[in-house]
Amino acid sequence: MNRYFSGDSISYRQIVSIIIPILVDQAFVVCLNLLNTAMISSSGVAAVSAVNMVDSLNLFLVNVFIAVATGGTVVVAQYKGSRNDAMASKAAAGSVCAVFLLALAVSLTVVVLHTPTLNLLFGKADTSVLSNAKVYLIGCGASYCGIATVEAVCGALRGVGETRSSLFLALTMNLSYVALNFLFINLLNMGVLGMVIALNIARYIGAACSILYLIKGNSSLHFQIRDVFRADFVMLKRILFIGLPFAAEQMFFNGGKILTQTFIVQLGVLSMDINAISNSITTLFQIPANALLLSTVTVVGQCMGRRDVNDARKFIKSFIGLSSLSFVLMFLIVIPLFSPLVSLFHPPASVVPTVFQIVCITGLSQIPVWSFSFVTPAALRAAGDSRYTSIVSMLSMWLFRVVLGYLLGIVLPFGVVGVWVAMICEWGVRGFIFVMRFRGKKWYQHHLIDN
Repeated sequence: MNRYFSGDSISYRQIVSIIIPILVDQAFVVCLNLLNTAMISSSGVAAVSAVNMVDSLNLFLVNVFIAVATGGTVVVAQYKGSRNDAMASKAAAGSVCAVFLLALAVSLTVVVLHTPTLNLLFGKADTSVLSNAKVYLIGCGASYCGIATVEAVCGALRGVGETRSSLFLALTMNLSYVALNFLFINLLNMGVLGMVIALNIARYIGAACSILYLIKGNSSLHFQIRDVFRADFVMLKRILFIGLPFAAEQMFFNGGKILTQTFIVQLGVLSMDINAISNSITTLFQIPANALLLSTVTVVGQCMGRRDVNDARKFIKSFIGLSSLSFVLMFLIVIPLFSPLVSLFHPPASVVPTVFQIVCITGLSQIPVWSFSFVTPAALRAAGDSRYTSIVSMLSMWLFRVVLGYLLGIVLPFGVVGVWVAMICEWGVRGFIFVMRFRGKKWYQHHLIDN
């Protein structure tokens, strides 16, 4: 541990204290999402397909909020590394302000334009699926300001290494969501409508608790609510220097994922069901790796705040290696549990073999390629190298995943499995490019803050 996870100004104990709460958070998020998908499956295949279909759009939009919040995480982490607590506090306030205003604009747009949006993206879906999708999209759009506030606050807390508080706030929101889902879906039989009511209540409870914690309960960030309403354009520029390229990347990246989703819509309801169940199960593989990815932003950001490139390089290599090993462990855990996991979704028997095939292919492929493809760019972004990582991610998505996904899934007779194989190929391509960048010097030559 000392050899790989201790540096000149941070010890492995501090790194473990950052990772563990994020790991617990990620485990709860993935497992609770799995449980929520399983609960809505009791309302039928059309409901599952509608939720999965709209969630591809939700992921597209929520990741834009997370991207801007990540800009706040990086700036806060670098100020924390340079021991400038006053500027770290201002960066947190600027992040909350920027993310909330963005979410408000997106929320109004989605609610007003929900029908043409669904018709444009998923017009070929069955009528019953589209009917459920409209209810779900309107409800999700109304909740964006809540989730955006939570993400901005949690991002700022992770920037100063206060991951336990971030975990508490995330659990407050997600556990509320599951409990309310059980009430509205399973007890009151309200289906998709019940799901969106639960979603809104839970997200705004989380937002209220997040702001209250920053004002009353936090000691690392001396947060002042008035700073949110005072536009510090220099600070916003620093946050958006990281956040906007990452947001553009997420828009193009997840836009490509939505386009591949439309390929699957063309293949019919059963293929959509296969994709939804496969998505839910394969995310289990990524629980530890996603925790390490988020931890990398904090650790590398603080290293670069001190301009300690050697420690940053060391920790990036260590996080990539540990992330790859985590996929081996998760594969050995998830595959033996496949049958009880898939039974949670009550799928038609005909789709189970294809789901198993996708889960196995994805689980094995993630071991050598996922960490290079996702942990590495997170580390580069934490060092301020946001523009390069965003351009590579956008190009690889559209040149490889979208084009190859269409060829394998639609032109050639591989169907939904072909779309997944194209995604894995894209991981490998972008991972190779990011490793080449990391081996050079340009990624750490950005000066995001004034030391």
